[in-house]
Amino acid sequence: MFAAIFIALTAGYPVALTLSGTALLFAFGGELAGVFTLNDLGFLPGRLFGILSNQTLIAIPLFIFMGVTLEKTRIAEALLENMSLLLRNLKGGLAVAVIVVGTLMAASTGIVGATVVTMGLMSLPTMLKQGYEPSVATGTICATGTLGQIIPPSIALVLLGDVLSSAYQQAQLSMNIFNPKTVSVGDLFAGALIPGLILVALYATYVIVRAHIRPEELPGLDPSKQEGFDHTLVFRQLLSGLFAPLFLILSVLGSILTGIATPTEASGVGALGASLLGVLRGQLNRNTLSEVCLSTLKTTSMVFFILIGASVFSLVFRGYGGDDLIQGLFSDMPGGKWGAMLVVMGIVFLLGFILDFIEITFVVVPIVGPILLAMGIDPVWLGIMLAVNLQTSFLTPPFGFALFYLRGVAPPSISTTAIYQGVVPFIGLQLLLMLMLVIWPELVSWLPDLMKG
Repeated sequence: MFAAIFIALTAGYPVALTLSGTALLFAFGGELAGVFTLNDLGFLPGRLFGILSNQTLIAIPLFIFMGVTLEKTRIAEALLENMSLLLRNLKGGLAVAVIVVGTLMAASTGIVGATVVTMGLMSLPTMLKQGYEPSVATGTICATGTLGQIIPPSIALVLLGDVLSSAYQQAQLSMNIFNPKTVSVGDLFAGALIPGLILVALYATYVIVRAHIRPEELPGLDPSKQEGFDHTLVFRQLLSGLFAPLFLILSVLGSILTGIATPTEASGVGALGASLLGVLRGQLNRNTLSEVCLSTLKTTSMVFFILIGASVFSLVFRGYGGDDLIQGLFSDMPGGKWGAMLVVMGIVFLLGFILDFIEITFVVVPIVGPILLAMGIDPVWLGIMLAVNLQTSFLTPPFGFALFYLRGVAPPSISTTAIYQGVVPFIGLQLLLMLMLVIWPELVSWLPDLMKG
């Protein structure tokens, strides 16, 4: 089944139709061969109803609406302009501004493609005009764009939280624990906060150090162009542009972390706040709102269509005893849970070249998650490691999604090789973060444990 799906995807067929169509073909073929019973498909309506009535998943269209609204109303564009002016005397200041604004975009949008394309259109021409080395400029934008995987409130973490919650309960029931503990999306948000901020700090530190070592690759603003700058005015513009979106993001995230609101409730607040922000700035008119709603509808439909296809696939996969086969393989694997974890991370990394995080979350995690969690791996730590792993995969040449997104909006004068070269140092920083999380798992667990008292 996996081989058939891989062949169909590389042939260019849509993911959702590939998942469900391949599964149904194998189900009917197995029925004819006498190795599968179609009675197993009787569980499908209940599964689909469970998806559509899942309160947690309501947060997805609302978070998408919030991010698209902030993008279409050009709030991030004004932020980048003012912050780059404020940091103009700092070596690599424009790159630092891109990282900071990209982090806010990642926190609000939560979608890798949207952040990479938006930052590419906004910042790449400015960086090239200021004399930045193309590989440095493209590498910074690609790496910053992938922060949407790990910076909460991230859609990837919402989906992972929902899937891991089911996997964790399934793992505990398999161990005859009939009063299972739970893991929530809020736990994943809390667990991702410190690693996400560490990664942003690593990015900024690298850029500043490289600017001091090779200033010709990350030049500051020409002194002749700095005349007439009003420092006070620029600072006020930055504060006024930064305060509202930052307050909105912190309000959404803070209400979840403190337990005041569920992720679904907080996403509603975020969607309303982004709309009010766009209206107050005079950027959210009828045409813009129409674009926001259409973009939200397309993305939400894509997410749920893939989720339905993945449910059909996992049902048939389990009907063939695939989960028992994988559990047996992991149990006999040398190295115990760490050997199994290493294999899963390797597989997920490679799948990140051909599948988006949504497909991997819905197809792979429900199969391997219960097995790893039953071995004693912490669910929150597992979720963050998977998110950072996928983030690294999306950045790795030659198949990383982020590279394709930026290639689509970069000028022809920038070679694909330059984009590949630019992301290599940032891949190293992400691998360093993963190593830190293995050595010090408290970086993930400290804040969730603190929230739970």
